[in-house]
Amino acid sequence: MIKVHINKNKIVITGHAMFDEYGKDIVCASASSIVITSINACLRIDDSSLTYKEEQDKLTIDVTSNNQNILLIIENMTQMLEELALTYKKNIKIIKED
Repeated sequence: MIKVHINKNKIVITGHAMFDEYGKDIVCASASSIVITSINACLRIDDSSLTYKEEQDKLTIDVTSNNQNILLIIENMTQMLEELALTYKKNIKIIKED
């Protein structure tokens, strides 16, 4: 299962969806596309808007900008992941932390 921990300025994504075998997993592909596209959009607007660290089965995103456009992209990313989680409850879980 993919777990997305959302905090005020930090998002940590861990795990695998396990919907299908590697290379055929539409949930993993969808989550990856959502996140990579969002990160790239933020960095194109402001290359210091966020930092990210990729580790095995883990991606940590630290949002360092208060730019409204950056925050809207991040909010859109989390909403898209939430919509994915509604459809694939067994494969992706969103955990909002204060």
